[in-house]
Order: sequence, then structure tokens, then C-alpha cells
Amino acid sequence: MTEPTTAPDRVVFAGVSKSYGTGAEAVRALSTTDLVIEPGEFVCLVGPSGCGKTTLMQMLAGFERPTSGTITIGGEPVTGPAPERGVVFQKPNLFPWKSVRANVELGPRLRGVAKQDRRAQATAILGKIGLAEFADRRTYELSGGMQQRAQIARVLVNEPRIILMDEPFGAVDALTREKLQLELLDIWREHHRTVLFVTHSVEEAVLLGTRVLVMSARPGRIQQDVTVTFPEDGAPEGRSSAVRTSQAFVDYKEKIASAIYHAHR
Repeated sequence: MTEPTTAPDRVVFAGVSKSYGTGAEAVRALSTTDLVIEPGEFVCLVGPSGCGKTTLMQMLAGFERPTSGTITIGGEPVTGPAPERGVVFQKPNLFPWKSVRANVELGPRLRGVAKQDRRAQATAILGKIGLAEFADRRTYELSGGMQQRAQIARVLVNEPRIILMDEPFGAVDALTREKLQLELLDIWREHHRTVLFVTHSVEEAVLLGTRVLVMSARPGRIQQDVTVTFPEDGAPEGRSSAVRTSQAFVDYKEKIASAIYHAHR
């Protein structure tokens, strides 16, 4: 009899919970959670502040360990941070004294990639993400939106299997945010990576996600799992901002907003 196999990039949370502190002072941040994320999915986490969205993401990143349960990727346990999981934070985590190119090359350099090869990798990624002409600028010279592009480029150059994003567009203006959202969708379609995206915005979650997980108030648990599809998903160019005007988009927003409201009561 053939043993069942696990998809190489399938993410599995099995009986995972998280508490901070011990004894009577312990704070339960995340209730026992079971979750499967299939390779290539774009999963958005939404819910009230303090519900465990970031905690769940940080455990998958390997920054935090579960109090109970296991997290596996392709059947292998997550025991700490690894290049296979790239993290994009809300505030760009860049070295301001280095150029954009040097920031992007840092990961390959630490992995021992030859200078010529890492330069070629960085140049290609910066071209795709619209920063080629700013490659030699110091990162502090860039706008907030450009700094986020640089941070995304620094993650992508390491070719992670999974990209984790913690409210990455929360600190930029509305026009820049929309542009970055559409650029991220283009990157996701091109690179076929699994994405876990934390956001407070229902509209952002519906625009980006193939699934939206609604979390309850603390101790957090997954209250609802909504699959999001649009007719545009099958087109070569994929989703665009035009889906915001569709009735399906409005219906998804209402469904998810209602779920958040009832989860918070």
C-alpha cells in the first residue's frame, strides 16, 4: 500500500495554541487552531486588534513557538526562522546606510552566493518591482512606498516558498497602497508563492485573497473561512482594481464585515 504524500509547501497548523506568561498570569492569545494552507494560496487574516493574527503569522515565521500543537511545511516541523519563509513587516526593515541594491543583495550574500550572481539576481528583481533606477540610492532617500517595494524585493530575491506579510501597506497613503496591492497581485501570479497576509482592512483582504480567514476576539480562533473568487481570476491579467465595483466584491465585503462584527461581540 502506498503511503500518502504531503505537498511540498502545504502548511499545516495542528492543534496550535499560544499563551504568554505562566500560571494565573498567563494570557491566552490563540485558542487551539487547526488550519491547512495549500501551496500557492493567498490567505488573508482579518479580525479585531489583539485577536492573534500577528501571533499566528510569527509562529509560522518561526519567531514564536506554539504553546501546544505543531506547525509543519511539507511535513517538516517549523523550528525557527528560515530563508524558505520571507517576512515583510509593516515598517520597512532596511539598512538606511546601504543602497537599495546592497539591501537586496544581503540575503544572497549571507548564503554565500557569488558577487556576480547576486548582483544579477538583485538587478532582475529590482527591475520587476520598478526600482531599477533607484538601485544605487540610500534607502532613507526613498518614499515610504518605495521602501516597501525594496523590502519586498529583498524577500523575493531569496526565492522563499512562503511569503508572510504583516500589514505591509498600513503606513502608506491610499493611492500608494492601491498601487502596491496591484503590484503584489502581479508578483504573486508570476512567482506562484504561498502568501499569508495580515490586514485590518476588509476591502484589502477581498481584493488580494483567495481565502479570507476571520478571527474572533482574544483568545483568537478562526471564526470563518471564506473562499474568494472573481471571474477575472481566470483571465491572463488576473484581478484589477475594477473588481471593487462588482456586486460580488460588495457581497464578500458585507459577509466578512458581518463575520468580524459577530466575532467581536
